[in-house]
Amino acid sequence: MQQMPPGQDGRPADPARNGAAGKTPFGLQRRERIMQEIRQHGSANVSDMAARLGFSELTVRRDINALAQQGLVTRVHGGAVLRSSFEPALGAAVGGDPRAPRFVIGMVVPSLDYYWPSIVHGARAQATQLRARFVLRTSTRDVRDNRRQIEALLGMPGMQGLIVAPNLAEAAGLEMLKWLDGLPIPVVLAERRIRPEASSWRLESVVTDHANGAMQAVHHLYEAGHRRIGLLAERRNPTARFVRQGWRSALTGLGLDVSPDDDIRFDAEGRDAAIDRVLERCRSAAMTAVLVLADPHALALEQLAIDLGIRVPADLAIVAYDDELARLGDPAITAVRPPKQALGREAVNLLIARLEDGANRPAHQVVLSPEIHIRESSLPAEITVDTSAYGPEPLTDLELLNDDDLTIG
Repeated sequence: MQQMPPGQDGRPADPARNGAAGKTPFGLQRRERIMQEIRQHGSANVSDMAARLGFSELTVRRDINALAQQGLVTRVHGGAVLRSSFEPALGAAVGGDPRAPRFVIGMVVPSLDYYWPSIVHGARAQATQLRARFVLRTSTRDVRDNRRQIEALLGMPGMQGLIVAPNLAEAAGLEMLKWLDGLPIPVVLAERRIRPEASSWRLESVVTDHANGAMQAVHHLYEAGHRRIGLLAERRNPTARFVRQGWRSALTGLGLDVSPDDDIRFDAEGRDAAIDRVLERCRSAAMTAVLVLADPHALALEQLAIDLGIRVPADLAIVAYDDELARLGDPAITAVRPPKQALGREAVNLLIARLEDGANRPAHQVVLSPEIHIRESSLPAEITVDTSAYGPEPLTDLELLNDDDLTIG
């Protein structure tokens, strides 16, 4: 490539400077990489993209601005997402008003504070692209509230399909599945697995393979030299069962020890005391690494470990599961990232396909794979372990029973 004229500092000028980002082949390549990332994940974070491309955040931000001016992406705080406005070409292809919705679909999620916003954004963007009106309602973990919010959508004129994420625990969960299966419009479950008792029904689902994500984390830590890898998981979290399965499977496949569950309760003693017990258990079991579900717990564990003089990752490597907040740790925490926006888009795709194809379309149950994002908290370090501690102390699966008791203060 021909070298740009030097700047005032005597160095070759960055092609993205002085408004040249859109006029060089190198700039085009960067924007193509950014578009590839957004198409694959539904969004691009300026900081992460800058690190991968080896350019300044300012350069990547200018490229995103150029893409937004071309109508290819929508700028959001910290990055960009797929364009969320109606595509004019859609209307031209079918005739009539290009902004007229073809379908009306609803979505009920248990939260808009954590994990679910990305799923909702992916669903909304895909609904827009497919010319479907998208109606959102939030609920709680209470099954009765789940049903109340779903009934509210059912009562809306013209509602044609639903994407829901109800509480499916215990007997009430099976009753909820039976009720959903009997509704007069198609239903897709998001991040909720269809129980075996309901596997022959018409319900469809799209979920993350959380067991695979946990296995990725364990294998990453193993390759970094760790042989005593613990798990810290909050029992009530719907993801915990699958993360634990993947953790156990990976350890067994690698020939490492696994012990029965050992509950660590977060009670009135407070967060610091509870995590201190977790860290003491790690020391007594000679653990050098731990997988933590979810991000807030991983941040709290890292914070107190450092306060106690435990070096991360030299003394204890940490991998979080969810990747909502993990990058904010110091050091930044390696995390398994479920494909949240892609999951939201796929849920809409399933629902629209059902509406277009009718009852003859077979029920689909889609499983998406997460990916691990390596950061400083688990980078290979010199691991010094007293191997005599391996025999008498079994590896421990550390449990959090109440996430309300673990906060970051």
